[in-house]
Amino acid sequence: MASSSTEVSPEESPPEERRNWLELPRDVTASILTRLGAIKILTSCQMVCKAWLEICWDPLMWRAIDMRIDDGPDLNFDLEKMCRDAVDRSCGELVDINIEHSATDELLRYITDRKFYLVCIIANLCRLIPGTTFQQIKRLRLAYCHEVSDEGLIHAIEKLPLLEELDLQVCSFSTELLNALGRSGPHLKSLKLNEPYIIPDFLPYEGLDVNKDVIAIGKNLPGLCHLQLIGHTMTNIGLEAILDGCPNLESLDLRGNLGKKCAEIKHLRLPTDSLEDHGFVTDPEDGLLDEGNPFCFADADFLFEELL
Repeated sequence: MASSSTEVSPEESPPEERRNWLELPRDVTASILTRLGAIKILTSCQMVCKAWLEICWDPLMWRAIDMRIDDGPDLNFDLEKMCRDAVDRSCGELVDINIEHSATDELLRYITDRKFYLVCIIANLCRLIPGTTFQQIKRLRLAYCHEVSDEGLIHAIEKLPLLEELDLQVCSFSTELLNALGRSGPHLKSLKLNEPYIIPDFLPYEGLDVNKDVIAIGKNLPGLCHLQLIGHTMTNIGLEAILDGCPNLESLDLRGNLGKKCAEIKHLRLPTDSLEDHGFVTDPEDGLLDEGNPFCFADADFLFEELL
């Protein structure tokens, strides 16, 4: 007996249901937009529709400001002004900020010194009451920000007493910054100070104290749990200063350096480990690691002494 039901041909399939992104719940939309970064939000996302524009003005959207540059630094935008706009929109809610290429002393000062005022209407009079500042920032990351001076960084550190993470990728600094962290950063748990390209361990020229910075870290930052010093050079003295001065270390990344006492560290990255997961290390193929570069040496150019 033939079935009365209509069989669907294998070639035929129901049309795909197209998702309407404008109908997503507000919190889901906000989560998606946040992951795109501040630059894309300010230059395109907020212009899609009125609902997205309202979301992009919500201060909670700007608790974390990510000024990463996916298309390279040569954008036709005023990145510093754009960052200031993002800071203004946060209305004092900012706790995490990442800036690539465009940070300056003036921008850091704008972030750390910015004050917001609460509008209060009393007896039909509008009064401005001082509100929050950005002293609750817990994470600061700067990458390739060559216009930030030591003084600018130190001023920022002194204004951020709750700072827990400091990440400097290819940014110049002096030992005085590490001393300032010891004075003004009691909550600092994670420190990343990475050089532009790997400089394997080498014999320093006479008068150069390669251990100066790492000794300052051991002296000033005993509460560190995570330390990354890619491309830094040190001898056994510097390594021991870190291990002895930072007893709470859980992870230590010394790619470019070597030491035997590191066996006590839970997560250790050795000089021979891959660098593929670190986006700010120069590829050896680009010529910066050629023999003609006086600051680049082969692994065999320097051998660590036996640790005592």
